[in-house]
Amino acid sequence: MKRIFGLVLMVLSIGLAPAQAQLEPYTDYDISEAVWEIGTVKVKTNAGDHYLEGLKATWVRGQEISKELGYIEDYAIYSSITPESGDFNLLLVTKYSSLAAMAPSKEKYDAFMGALGQEQAEAGSKRALETYPELREITGSYIVHEIDLK
Repeated sequence: MKRIFGLVLMVLSIGLAPAQAQLEPYTDYDISEAVWEIGTVKVKTNAGDHYLEGLKATWVRGQEISKELGYIEDYAIYSSITPESGDFNLLLVTKYSSLAAMAPSKEKYDAFMGALGQEQAEAGSKRALETYPELREITGSYIVHEIDLK
């Protein structure tokens, strides 16, 4: 019994020992200049289609304008096939060419609002404020780079 216990402790200690990093950035792997902004959302049961309808009128519309203006490279919505597991069941993803491309400016804001239109902006804000809290919970926000191992 002592031998088994000792073996278990040895295996655990090997697994818990800190690993020495052997890889070097830009030698062994590349880090993309592009960045992805990922929002994690927990949509309530049976509210998925209703929430997507709202996203189409608000978030997707804004993403399309941002893409047309060249502020973002792409965007996507991902839905979990196991919607009741984990902290989120929907991902809202936006790809920027670089971290600098995410920076706000008055020029970008003015061009975006001009393309969106004041009436559309007000309608989207009203819809989000009135219905979204009942449909979903935002559970996280991440900004990530892609790692390409060589």
